[in-house]
Amino acid sequence: MTRTSTDLTSAAKQLAALYDESFGGKSKGRYRISLKLVRQLAGKRRLYEDDIRSLTREMLERGFVLIDMDSFFVVMGANTFVNYRRANEDVLL
Repeated sequence: MTRTSTDLTSAAKQLAALYDESFGGKSKGRYRISLKLVRQLAGKRRLYEDDIRSLTREMLERGFVLIDMDSFFVVMGANTFVNYRRANEDVLL
């Protein structure tokens, strides 16, 4: 494992752990985090597309979805999407 992947794994662990922390007036759950803070967690001056892709994969492995919103990221539990209604062929035609 390279230093970069180790750093991203560590960042993913911290991001996942934040989901269960109490802050911002909520006991736990989805949150947003600035690009700057994610760079700090990853120990990088810049996050490139492949870094974000790797971090996204690490988060998915832990049961979370990482959404890149350009200037910040959103972290949500993957189970959030299980009960969404499904689009099928009938609604597309």
